Order: sequence, then C-alpha cells, then structure tokens
Amino acid sequence: MKKYIISLSIASLFYTKTEACAWSDPDHDYFNLFTQSIIKDKSYLPFLHNYSDRFYTNYKPSQIPDENIESWRIFFGNQLSYTETNYLVNKISLNDLNELKKGNPNNQLLKKLGTGFYAKYREAIDYLIEAKYLEPYMRINFVEGADSFYYRENENDKNATKLDYNKTISALNSLYNAAKNPEIKQRYGYQLVRFNHYTRNYDSAVEAFKKYVQPIKLKGAPYYMALDQLAGAQRGLQLGNEANWNFFQVFMNSKSRKESSFVSMKLSDSASFNNIMKRAGTSEEKNMAYFLLGYEDFTNPIPMMEKMYDIDPDSEILKVMAARSINELERNYLPTYYYSSKDSSKNLDKKDNNSTTTKTEVKKKELSFWQKIVLFFKNLFGGKKSEKTDSKSEQSNDELFENPDRIPTFVKNNSYYWSEDQNQKDFIDDLEKFTAKTKEKSKDEYWQIADAYLKFLKKDYEDSSDILADIKTNNPEYLEEIKRMKVLNDIVSQPKIDADYEGHLMKDYPEYFVAKKQKRDSVLIEYDNYDYFGEAPSTAEFLKDVLANRYFLQGEDGKSFLMNNKLSDLQYNPNSSLVKSVEEFYRKPNKTQFEQQIIAKNLDNVGNIDAFFADIYGDRAMRLADFDKAKSYYQKALKFSGIPRENYETYNSETGKYEKLVYNGENYDGYNNIPNLVFGHNNWESFQGSDAESMKAEDYTQFPFIKTKMNKLELADALVQLRKIGTGKDAKAVQANQLIGNVLYNTSILGYYRQLFVMDVDNSNGGKYDFWATERQNPFQYYYKDFTNTTFIEPDNFDLAINYYKKAFDLSTDREQKARVLFQMASAEQGKYYQYEAKHQANIDYSDPKWSEKNDSYEKQMGDLKNQKYRTYFTQLKSQFSNTETARELLGSCSYFDYFMKR
Repeated sequence: MKKYIISLSIASLFYTKTEACAWSDPDHDYFNLFTQSIIKDKSYLPFLHNYSDRFYTNYKPSQIPDENIESWRIFFGNQLSYTETNYLVNKISLNDLNELKKGNPNNQLLKKLGTGFYAKYREAIDYLIEAKYLEPYMRINFVEGADSFYYRENENDKNATKLDYNKTISALNSLYNAAKNPEIKQRYGYQLVRFNHYTRNYDSAVEAFKKYVQPIKLKGAPYYMALDQLAGAQRGLQLGNEANWNFFQVFMNSKSRKESSFVSMKLSDSASFNNIMKRAGTSEEKNMAYFLLGYEDFTNPIPMMEKMYDIDPDSEILKVMAARSINELERNYLPTYYYSSKDSSKNLDKKDNNSTTTKTEVKKKELSFWQKIVLFFKNLFGGKKSEKTDSKSEQSNDELFENPDRIPTFVKNNSYYWSEDQNQKDFIDDLEKFTAKTKEKSKDEYWQIADAYLKFLKKDYEDSSDILADIKTNNPEYLEEIKRMKVLNDIVSQPKIDADYEGHLMKDYPEYFVAKKQKRDSVLIEYDNYDYFGEAPSTAEFLKDVLANRYFLQGEDGKSFLMNNKLSDLQYNPNSSLVKSVEEFYRKPNKTQFEQQIIAKNLDNVGNIDAFFADIYGDRAMRLADFDKAKSYYQKALKFSGIPRENYETYNSETGKYEKLVYNGENYDGYNNIPNLVFGHNNWESFQGSDAESMKAEDYTQFPFIKTKMNKLELADALVQLRKIGTGKDAKAVQANQLIGNVLYNTSILGYYRQLFVMDVDNSNGGKYDFWATERQNPFQYYYKDFTNTTFIEPDNFDLAINYYKKAFDLSTDREQKARVLFQMASAEQGKYYQYEAKHQANIDYSDPKWSEKNDSYEKQMGDLKNQKYRTYFTQLKSQFSNTETARELLGSCSYFDYFMKR
C-alpha cells in the first residue's frame, strides 16, 4: 500500500467501503454509461439519482427553462430572445429602465428596442421598475432564537421589514388598480402576497391571494409564483396540509421551481403523502403523487412505477424513475472498482474451485460466416483449439463467456450508505420486464435505449445490439447514447481479446484508446496528481477496466496489470507470479500497435527495467533462503537506480516536518547501504527506533566478508559463504548458522529489517506487513485495478530461519548461546502462530446476543492451541535454560518472555 502521509480529520460513519473517507465523492465512483440526463423534460434534472447531494447537480442550471422568462418573452411578442428577455427582467438596472421611461435609454439593449418599446409596453416596464425596486428587500427577516449561533455580521440586512409596510401596500394597491392588462395586474397581486409573506403577515398574504390573484382567471407563471408564496404563508400559519397541497401544485406546474417546492413540501411521513393522494383528483395529480412517493422512498422502485404506468405509460416522470433505477443498477454492475466480498474466504475460493461456482448464462454475439471460417483455419493450422484445456490461457470461448467474474457483473451490497437491509435486491429482471412492456406503449425511443442498456448489463449483447440497430431517432442525446452503447456491446461481447481484436480497437475506436489528454469520454485518461477528486470516470476508463478484466481471465496477468497500473507500482505488491507475467510482456518481441501505444506506455520510471526485475527476483530468492540464485539475480541488478518513491514523504523527528525521500548515497535505496546489524538480534522490540537502539550486533570477527555496509550482492555473497561454513561441526559453523537464521528472521514480517526483501524503503507500518488470511497465490478476483491498495506478498517461511537456528543449537556446546538461539527460534515460531491465527478468525457477528460467550470460547481455544503447538521453544527455554544469564537478560528486555516465565 502506498505510504502517503495523509491527515484524516474525520471518516464518514455512513460509508461502508474502505476508500469512502471524508473526502470521497460517491458520485465520482461510477461511470455513468447510461446518461441519466437524456430525459427530454429538463425541469426534472434535479430529481435524477445521486448520493453526494440531495438533488442531482451534474447539469448546467441554464438547462432548466424559467417559465417566468418564457412568459415575459411571449408578453413582449417574441421580439426578444430568451437571453435578452432574462437580461431585461433579471439583470438590467433600475436606473436603465427609468432612463427608458424618460425617453433617453443608455443601455445597448434598450437603445436597440427604442423609445417606442416603452410606449407599447408601458404597464410592463412600470411593473418591472416597481419589481426591481422591491427585489433587494424580498426576503424574510431572520429572527434570532435562543440556540442561534451563526455569525451574521457581514450578511445583507435588507429584508421586507426594512420597507414601510403601509406605504408599500398602498403603492402596490394603487398600481394593481391602475393596471389594465390582466397578467400585469396578477403580477402586482403576486408582489402583494409575497410582501405580506416576507413581513410575516401570513393572514394578509392569504387574503391578498384570494383578493388579487385568484379572481384573475389566469394560471400562468405569475399565478404559480403567487401560489408558492401563499403556500409559504400557510406554512407560517401551521396549515401544513394546505401548504403541502399548494406546493404540490407549484411542483406540478412550474419548471424552475420544482426543487424548491419539493423541499418546501416537507413530506416527512406517510400521512403527508396520503393527504396529497386523497386530494389528487386528476390522473396527472395522482401520477405526480406516486412519483414523489417513489422518489422519497427508493428502496423498491418497480411497484411505484407500475402504478405510474397504469396512469400514463408515456409520462416524462416515469422516464425519470427509470433513469434513477438504471443508475442504481449501474452502480452495482459497473462500479469503478470491483471490491472483494466481505466474506473473503468464500469470495476467494470461487476462482480456485470452478466446480462449485454457478455459471452465468450469457447470450453471445453470433459469429459471422467469415469469422467461423477464420476460426476453423486457426484451429486447423495450430491455432488455439476450442476444446477444454488445462491452461488458463487456452480457454474456449464458452469458458470465457461463462466465467462468473466477467464484468459487468452484479456486486452485492455495493451501496455507499449504511442500510438496515444490507442484502440489496438486484431488481434488473423486474425492471427489464417493465421496460419491455413500456416501450411497446410509449412512442419515445427512450424506452428502447433503456431496454438495450439493461440487456447490456445482463450480458445479453446480441439482443441489446439488435434493439439499438432498430432505433430510429433524430434526438442528438439519444444518438450519442446509442453510439456509445454499440461500442460497449462490441467490446464487451468479444469472447477473447487477441491480436486481431486489438487491431480492430485501434482502427475503429481510436477515440477511446489514443492516449492523449482531451475531453471526457474521448480518451483513456492519463492520471496526474489532481486535487480533490480528479477527472470523472469515463466511458474510456470503463473500457480499460473491461480489457484489464478480459486479460486477467485469459491468464495474461502482465497485460491486465499494465492496463490499470504503471510498472513502478509493482514495488507495492511484488508477488512473484505477477512480476514474471509483467516481465514476459516487457520482453515480448513483436508487440501489437495496441500493446505498444496503450499498454507498454506504462513500463515507466523505474530506471533500468532489467535491474528492477532482477532486484525483485533476488529478493524472493533471499526470502526462500536460495542465496546462490539471489546472488545471480543481484549481479544483474547492479544498475538498480533505487525504489521509485517519487511521492513518498516521511516524518523527521528532528525537524518536525514531513520530508520528501531523497537517496543520498548513504540511506537504503532498495539495493545499497544495508548495515551489518541485519546479522544481529533485537536489543528490544521496536520498529520506530533507530537500528542502533533496536538491534545489537553479533561477533563478526571470524567473518571478515561481513562488511559494515553492504549492497544486496555483497549480502547474498556473505550468506553463501556462511552457509558453506555452516556445514562444518565447529564453533564457527555454529555462529555461521546462527547468523543466517538471524538474517532470515530479521528480514521477515516480524524483523526490524522487514523492508529489505519486499521492495520497501523502511520498516514503517503498512499493508505489506499484514499476515494474509488466504492460501491463494493471488488475492485479486477481477483485475489489478487499485493494485497499490491491495497488498499481497508471498508469506514468510519461518521454518527456514528455524532450521538454521536448529543447526546452530544442535552443534553448540555453549549454554548461553543455546539460550539465545532458542529465544530466536521461539520468536520465529510466534510468526507461524500469527499466520495460523490470521487464517482462522472467529468471524462472530457482533450483534449475536452470545457474542461475548462465543468470543471468550474462541480466545480460549486459540490460547490453548498456541501453548500446545506454538510455544515449544519457549517451553524448552524455560525448562532447560532459565538459569542462564541470557535468559535473565531477556526477562528485562522482553515483556512477553517475562510473562511466560512467571506462568
């Protein structure tokens, strides 16, 4: 795991994933392949699906039309554009309008309209002058409460109470009575309702609506603006049901006020919905009520959608519900990373035991006649056959299609927020049935696109492609979605990604695979050090994941790794089988154009690549005590330029600052500057202290080849010589075997120098030093994405150290030396217990009423096992060597040994 030093202020208690910390944006963690915003009625954009905000925000506010501006535009005879009308109504200054009224317009737009404009629309301009005068004050006055704590010194103190109430009401009354045009008259009525509402004269606001707005039989924008204010006044009078109903009417009939009116409804309980449903007289009102109920309670969308379908299968709000439902499914079928199941043993066993997995039925794209001929000759002349073979790389098309880990696939409990019901329902079948019947009733191609997309998620690629091919539409948003889905179906339905298909990708879809920085969905995004959330996941990113998954399932681990990672990332998780596969790709002689431009570009900043691989292989050989092999690899790693830690910082206690790592020729860089204390033993158990404090040197006088500072080649050579000496029978052989045992223990997960053979720069804690709980050689299930966040290095073999210690113990005649060696053997035996313990966790549900009893039983069982099987050397040390000086020294430096001796 990358050792980034990050200060975490708080972690969200609602998130269930490890990556979902305080800075995480859940709406940044899915691909949005089905673009929700293609709905035609853009006024419902806020009600599309997202997690990070209450309302959907991934759109431009200008996409939602303002019916008030549209109303004014019609009033002015459509001689102004929407933008010009908005400027005139909302942005032009009061002074400019007064100049127009005087016949001397200075504003460019008003000059263009001319003085005749005022003469023709005198009442409208006079109204706008009055409205602009009132507007800065049209907000309710804030009343400080006993618990108020907000700092408001710099807040605008203008509100409705700052105006003279009687003068303002009198002026608006006069203007209302003088107006001849009904719409202008109603707009003055709106100002009267609003002014009374904001001055908290709620009763007067209600009366003003009845007297000035309602009698004018117009139900355009001014009416619903006034109704919105009336509902606010009714809320102030505690008339909750009346307020909700009127806000509901505003929600239904206003385009720009849907979000605000929805919030104002305060539909917090079933009674509020029931009251609205009871008053719903028309089919449209009932349909809208079902929509609100479905939006507020989205745990099971299909029943509510069925009710809406029965009323109007072609309604726009039904498409909104469908978009939300598809988005929810997409987040579970196409997350930006497929995490392992919480039940890791079941999850990880799935790949190792194919006979126990349930095969996924996939409708495959039928091969063309020409493809069948090509496949026939490939098989005939030495191509890979379609029969079953033992090689993962030679799986048949059927085997590849039926692999349960072939993405897209449903990930259970992929929700970002905690729910009491953690068994999420995969409602894709129900939604598919609903979509299929709706597309037969509705004339909107939306339902065909939705149906095709659901079939894509279900891996029904042939049917999905057929539906897309039959869609006839001129809607540009629909066309863009269809184009994207055709590409998705083509790539995801391909059974195997081979050289020919890679050529097809580069020829026909270069916009998704040409590696350069451009707009979203046009390229494979190059990762830089973005602030905050970085570039949003794109279609190209999804396709990259698909290909990484395909290579992974095909056994091409190196290519799979490099689709999502850089070569330098191997430093965080250098397990040998993956390293070998990556190296094989690196050395592949005739790479395809796709491999060269898309994959090989990630063979990056490790300096000398051959030395990089050689260092990793040498490290593994050292962990296996194969010192000769390690020496041969380290000979090839002489040009190793250091572990590439460009973003690494560590805390300097002397300066009190985090400092960037710089290899200065004296510190350990992954190859050089290893101190001879690696042959020593613990003075006390501490990873944080300096090696001079934590480690104690042995007597090296008989072994002049052990240098004060060594590189790995010199260290391996020293171990080769020690092993040869250790075959003897004398005291020197005893010491040689003890020193080898020390190196193997000190560089294990428990040792002070645990970083030396796992490509790490120091021993500070991290995922590399966890005891892994699986026997599997590869913990990854789908691909190697987020590789640096999942650490797995082959576990230590503590028996290797114990065997060398045992040779030393058996040969030695010195009781003090025997005591020291026994303690070292006991320490290594501890490692064997920790490995066993990690693989045999209790996994007791904390909600179990007998949790304490079961946990105590588990701990007793593990304690008994520890003492019976993993304390043999401690027991021998206690029974046979407790009277040695070494044992007495250990009592003072090892608290656990002290505890064990007193039992």
